[in-house]
Amino acid sequence: MIIAVVGATGTGKSELGLAIAERLAGRGRPAEIVNGDAMQLYRGMDIGTAKLLPVERRGIPHHLLDVLEVTDEASVARYQQDARSAIEGILARGAVPILVGGSMLYLAAVLTDFRFPGTDPEIRARWETTHAERGTTELYLELARRDPDAAEAIGPHNARRIIRALEVIELTGEPFSVGLAARDTPWRPHVQLGLSLERSLLTARLDERVARMWRLGLLDEVRGLRDRGLERGATASRAIGYAQALAQLRGDCDEAAAIAETAALTRRYARRQMSWFRRDGTIEWFDALDPALAQRAEDRVLAALEPGGGAGDAA
Repeated sequence: MIIAVVGATGTGKSELGLAIAERLAGRGRPAEIVNGDAMQLYRGMDIGTAKLLPVERRGIPHHLLDVLEVTDEASVARYQQDARSAIEGILARGAVPILVGGSMLYLAAVLTDFRFPGTDPEIRARWETTHAERGTTELYLELARRDPDAAEAIGPHNARRIIRALEVIELTGEPFSVGLAARDTPWRPHVQLGLSLERSLLTARLDERVARMWRLGLLDEVRGLRDRGLERGATASRAIGYAQALAQLRGDCDEAAAIAETAALTRRYARRQMSWFRRDGTIEWFDALDPALAQRAEDRVLAALEPGGGAGDAA
């Protein structure tokens, strides 16, 4: 049985994942956590991703943190392979895997019967040419017209994934989101616990989180990552907060503008996450501010670990 803790950024998923793991350990059920945040895959991207540092992990084993250099490209296909391998290893050790994160496609790739079609160099080259001529925004609008769900999950700034989605749609004749993620067909039995927060409260929390990133030294972190090739990283350099800090370091904007843009993009991303997760009827929702959250989550996890207790059991 896989336990997944999902939801928008800033809702407290990492803390809940730790709390569940500790409570299970106290009952003699060891648990290990698998990262489900694409940007936390990158070594050195700590402050801007709210990554738990080793001393904050309370002795709970964590997987798929700090496995990529900032010059590497994150890949959903590679992540699926690595995350499933980690989960199978955890299960083989008799422990409970807890998948924690908010990267929608990455989580779907692990939990559901997520398939990866082949590629067509001619189709891809045509879309790359279109991108060069018309820009990312025009391609994103085209994807939104053809497959709104895929556009919402990918977002308007990731040109590489937008091109890939358009390639798959043309190659298969099916929407990218439908052709890849069959949400009704689980890869393994699982239960998803979703954390929710009233929008105004989440907005305030996210704005404070962004301001705190700069106070904690995000600019210095990005300065060091720039020396390691961050600006050459096709994926890492576009991460929210990191792109804006790079712009500030280049002198393209001042700190206030960098913080304001990061906060706006973070709020927009959180809305996309919640819209995506809310359409998944298998997620069981919990109030992120409930004083009894950890106990309620533990009760649900213990029920799920009983035979037949998983909502994501295969038919």
